[in-house]
Amino acid sequence: MMTQYNFLATWLKAHTKTERGASLVEYALLVALIAVVCIAAVTLLGKSASKSFSEIASKVDN
Repeated sequence: MMTQYNFLATWLKAHTKTERGASLVEYALLVALIAVVCIAAVTLLGKSASKSFSEIASKVDN
């Protein structure tokens, strides 16, 4: 019984020391931050671009 416990304890220690889960969370946070920045940029630039295109279109029509 003690041998099984030692094996299980050693196996758990070996598999819990990896930082794979931590790096996955970091990448997920980076992707979320990039998405927020992109959405904000499109929102801000979209309004001014729409206004510019409308002005140019009205000048072309005349």
